[in-house]
Amino acid sequence: MTELAFAVSDPAAPARAPALAASRGYWATVLQRLRRDKLAVVCATILLLIVLAAIFAPWLAPADPYKASMLRRLLPVGSRGFPLGTDELGRDMVSRLIYGGRLSLFTGFLPVVAAFGIGTTLGVTAGYAGGRVNMAIMRSVDVFYAFPSVLLAVAISGALGAGIVNSLVALTIVFVPPITRVAESVTTSVRSLDFVDAARASGAGAFTIVRVHVLGNVLGPIFVYATSLISVSMILASGLSFLGLGTRPPEPEWGLMLNTLRTAIYINPAVAALPGAMIFVVSICANLVSDGLRSAMDVKV
Repeated sequence: MTELAFAVSDPAAPARAPALAASRGYWATVLQRLRRDKLAVVCATILLLIVLAAIFAPWLAPADPYKASMLRRLLPVGSRGFPLGTDELGRDMVSRLIYGGRLSLFTGFLPVVAAFGIGTTLGVTAGYAGGRVNMAIMRSVDVFYAFPSVLLAVAISGALGAGIVNSLVALTIVFVPPITRVAESVTTSVRSLDFVDAARASGAGAFTIVRVHVLGNVLGPIFVYATSLISVSMILASGLSFLGLGTRPPEPEWGLMLNTLRTAIYINPAVAALPGAMIFVVSICANLVSDGLRSAMDVKV
């Protein structure tokens, strides 16, 4: 009786119900597919544990990551009181790695998030507007494709100067062009679909059409592609720190730790390889989670 009364009082309810059910069904299917991908679930769990360890570093780190002692320098893995040994200045590697995750994850994720916002805005604008607007935006973006991403990041960071903020700006500039390209491609394909033409014929403005009809259909592919750039961002950010263009000593950061420990590789190779192992694990896990998400959403990019 209640459902019948609702249907009579709201004639549009039957029209909205299939769309709502389809929306819920799609995301429920995506979640179900993602849960079936055991490898993606394991990698997502590892990433979550690393992120939580970085967030709660003050409570998890067993020692002060800045406290040095020349009497304890380069202790091997498994030393008493230092499970992962010490670095070239006698600082506890467990604490350095936990605290180093803060800057490493921050410089790996933030440029992708910023580039996602900027690139999506530029790409959707170019794809929906078309014509001269598309030509101006996309030809400007194409200029950055003339340089390899590594060289471009090093050049921009070197021109701006060493530092975390400048390295973040450099990486954001590197990732904006590819995200813009993907956003423009999917928006161009969605713009010609029937429901967009119907909204345009009904008198809806361009901003309303983009906000209501276009974004919901293009954000998925753009987001999936952006997640695949997280591992690249981690490696590039660590590379900039390794070259002295990112984080500065004595801050713990995995790329910088690789740089400072490079002279100890022949004395204590296991300790010297630990920061690189963390970069490798996070990059591989981020890639596998991105692949799992792409398969779950059945997105082709």
